[in-house]
Amino acid sequence: MRPAVAITGISGNLGRVVAKLLHTEERIIGIDRRPFPGKPKDIELYQLDLRKKRCEDIFRKERIRALIHLGLVHGHSDRVGDHHSFNVLGTTNVLECCARHGVPKVVVLSSGTVYGPSPDNSNFLTEDAPLMAAARFPEMRDLIEVDMFAQSFFYRHPKIETVILRPVHIVGPTVRNAASQYLRTRHPWTLMGFDPLLQLIHAQDVARAIQRALEPGIRGVYNVVGPGEAPLSYILRELGRTPIPIPHPAARPFLKALFRYKLAGFRAAELDFLQYLCAVDGSRAQRDWGWRPRFGLIETIHSVLPD
Repeated sequence: MRPAVAITGISGNLGRVVAKLLHTEERIIGIDRRPFPGKPKDIELYQLDLRKKRCEDIFRKERIRALIHLGLVHGHSDRVGDHHSFNVLGTTNVLECCARHGVPKVVVLSSGTVYGPSPDNSNFLTEDAPLMAAARFPEMRDLIEVDMFAQSFFYRHPKIETVILRPVHIVGPTVRNAASQYLRTRHPWTLMGFDPLLQLIHAQDVARAIQRALEPGIRGVYNVVGPGEAPLSYILRELGRTPIPIPHPAARPFLKALFRYKLAGFRAAELDFLQYLCAVDGSRAQRDWGWRPRFGLIETIHSVLPD
């Protein structure tokens, strides 16, 4: 049987982009709770929860040469406990399956947001910077736990080439994360007196970075950056948005009230990204494996618009 690359979270928007890029060259196995409408015929889907014991049956049955772990719940959920359990316990279970069954390569997709926006941040954060996002945004706690567990897995299983990727804000026509949804808003909030630099990366460039990370010899933690950074005001002008400036002392209590009554789609803590810097240094990936995004800045900004 031909060795396979297993992709958790394959039914998600980014998972589909990664599968589309890889399936013509690799045998792909998908693992996801959700169905995969329009799935290519050469991709086999196991529809199950990563926390379940049945997950290990896949590793017993299949010859898996690499795991790409995208199976994380991002954003907000009314079932916060389930949200945390799925991310942390699901990651723990699937990575331990890799260790028990000798999977030689593991790629975990984290996020550059785990560093957290802060008035104390340096201009460009390296991979050694502390992961502080949960200090002001408790909902990030599970994603930080996943990242830290993947780091401990790296040291506990040195024979497995483990790669942890921390991309900047991912955008694309099918991406539904907080950054993309904000930039699609016709009249987005901004905070008076603040114009932070933002870093965006096209979803297809993230898929290409994951593909590169599968290559033998690559291991470690890497920030993954796009074509550069730009002030929020520039990005909004480029998209033709008309922002609504809000005095920042009033913004948080107002947004908390709106979110409580489900009149807003993001939490007050996320206003930090409109106020403080959270820019990362991508030089390690550039140095170690020659990483370069394919999409330019203007293309990347405009990719947020649906096709």
